[in-house]
Amino acid sequence: MGFGPVDIVIIDFPGNKFNGKVAPAILELVESGTIRLIDLLFISKDADGVVSVLAIEDLDPNEGPAFMALGVAFPGTLDSEDAEELSDDLAPNSSALMVAFENTWAAKFTDAISASNARVLDQIRIPAEVVTNFLEAR
Repeated sequence: MGFGPVDIVIIDFPGNKFNGKVAPAILELVESGTIRLIDLLFISKDADGVVSVLAIEDLDPNEGPAFMALGVAFPGTLDSEDAEELSDDLAPNSSALMVAFENTWAAKFTDAISASNARVLDQIRIPAEVVTNFLEAR
């Protein structure tokens, strides 16, 4: 079986406060076979605008262990170049979590497309917040 499409999600944490509440949701998706966690990257931007990549061990002792429970399939896939690319979008004194994951639920669909000698022309992901705002405005 081939790979499913890969998404990279960037989650902003104002005030440089990573929240361990995201980790159990990721773990549930991994355990159910919905996704395979490719890599995680913790990024911090201080008040002076200096961007740093953090190790899980550098996180707050209350939040770090939740992320330590997540096994990544390809550690190091996300790196300091990815952090630097994000630096302009990250506000001073804030942090971000970059999550790369394979949509394993779509691997069979991807295989069927390939077996049909077809190809995906484009793939568009609409963020949940945009969908919610659109539906609420209707």
